[in-house]
Amino acid sequence: MNKTKKSKFIVSIVTIILLTILVILTNTDTNKFSYIEGTVNKLVVPIQNGLIHLKNRINKNTSFFENIDNLKAENEALKNENEDLKKRLSELEIIKAENETLRAYADLTDKYTEYKTVPAYIISKDLSNLSETMVINVGTDDGVYANMAVISADGIVGHTISATKNTAKVQPIIDTASSISGTMSISRDNVMLKGILNETNKLKAVYIGAEADLVLNDTVETSGLGGMYPKGLKIGTLTEIIEAENITEKYAIIETSVDFSKLETVLVIVSEI
Repeated sequence: MNKTKKSKFIVSIVTIILLTILVILTNTDTNKFSYIEGTVNKLVVPIQNGLIHLKNRINKNTSFFENIDNLKAENEALKNENEDLKKRLSELEIIKAENETLRAYADLTDKYTEYKTVPAYIISKDLSNLSETMVINVGTDDGVYANMAVISADGIVGHTISATKNTAKVQPIIDTASSISGTMSISRDNVMLKGILNETNKLKAVYIGAEADLVLNDTVETSGLGGMYPKGLKIGTLTEIIEAENITEKYAIIETSVDFSKLETVLVIVSEI
């Protein structure tokens, strides 16, 4: 006999006993037992009502706990479903990222068809007050060695300075230790470009000739001098010219065409086709 049936049985027995007492008292001389009957009624009726209330509560509580168990099961099922959806969403995000990377590689390759290139993406950046270097996910196993130009869809990024079997370290043109020869598109003047301390998208153009006729908003491209970088790769745009009493101290500010803060995918130029 379960808990509910036991409770119903006890309530029924007690109720029968109390009703029997009431019947006996009712059939007895009322004048003689009126006081006793009243006293008994005062005691019995609350007890009877309490027992009936207890019976109802027991029945309701049984149903309540059954509902709790059902809710727990449903909640567990929903949690498992939610975890499964999270896992699927994560997998979709990974596939989306891979597709975007492949699309970026394809766009880069289509743009630089005159070069044999190796696609790569940046796996780490080492930024400090004195230098900035990046590590890409290709190396000697992919035909990548030191002193190879690295480019993006927007222009020149830098060059490799060392390589392992699976990675290569890149010195970007914004590094303070970097220098690159450039040619202004309009005036065709040659300038030397260097990285500026604590600047991530600007270069300083120095060694400007006395006869140079620089023009604001002119673009600057790689000159091809030195053999490190192929000729004609975009470097940036001239945004400011700083004059000086000593002509040798005259310089200009070039804003790089590559946004290094958002750079992710690159190409390493292995050779010209």
